[in-house]
Amino acid sequence: MNLTIDVDLPAELSRFKLPQAVDARLQTLLDRQDSGQLLTESERAEAEGLVNLAELLSLLRLRAERICP
Repeated sequence: MNLTIDVDLPAELSRFKLPQAVDARLQTLLDRQDSGQLLTESERAEAEGLVNLAELLSLLRLRAERICP
């Protein structure tokens, strides 16, 4: 089953990205994980949520750029 949602995207969306402090937190968590340090369950959930948000913002930016070059 596929679900398609049409959304009007504002032109400003092309500038959306994670705030610097949030991006730094995500990088810290990912660097710790990559170095072999175990993340707590809470940290794993936080990292997963931030990755999902970053991916969503990237997809929305790409969509906005495609629609409003």
